[in-house]
Amino acid sequence: MHIGLIGGIGVAATLVYYQRLTAAVERIGGRLDLTISHGDIQSLIRNNLADRRAAQAEIFLRQLESLKGAGCDCAALTSLGAHFCFAELQARAPLPLISGVAPLDAAFAERGIGRVGLLGTRVVMRTRLYGLLKRTEGVALDDEIETLGQTYQEVAVAGRCTDAQRAVFLEAGRRMVDEQGAEAVVLAGTDLNLAFDGQNPGYEVIDALDIHVDLLARVATGAADPADSVV
Repeated sequence: MHIGLIGGIGVAATLVYYQRLTAAVERIGGRLDLTISHGDIQSLIRNNLADRRAAQAEIFLRQLESLKGAGCDCAALTSLGAHFCFAELQARAPLPLISGVAPLDAAFAERGIGRVGLLGTRVVMRTRLYGLLKRTEGVALDDEIETLGQTYQEVAVAGRCTDAQRAVFLEAGRRMVDEQGAEAVVLAGTDLNLAFDGQNPGYEVIDALDIHVDLLARVATGAADPADSVV
């Protein structure tokens, strides 16, 4: 299948999607047909913070129309934060959408994980992954969601993570494990690889991006159906 990605939200996350998706398809032994549509992270941030779901869905809808015109068979958002308007977008989408959130609950449960700590956007942490965790409990540092969300936003916009920002995320993960009983910390923000790649924080880290990429690779090679990601 020809995969369409709405990227640029942010750029660093899109690069990681591209790198890991090509590697995953190569491991499976297939061919990747891919088109990326560049989005605007500033519009996404404004609409996300104001909960303007319809407005953001309209922006993404135009990109999906372009991806359809490019021959894509299905599409995905390269941002878990962007999934705040997934239902509104899915209702009008001209292409099947492969959710990055829907496969997560089952993936955690299959690993025998009962409680996960969440790092990502304010909305992702506050809603515990949009309320879609049914088999696994999600926890977050509720008193620090604003600070952590702002730090994550700055990393996503800049496309880089400072040592000070990295320390904030690593320590937040540590406290969710030590104080809240999280069995793993989930990078529920697709730019968090900038903070965690190459680190050994002393606790299990699950990059939600990898679960999404695995599904996309299997769809691209015909090993899975886009319907596998239905919420």
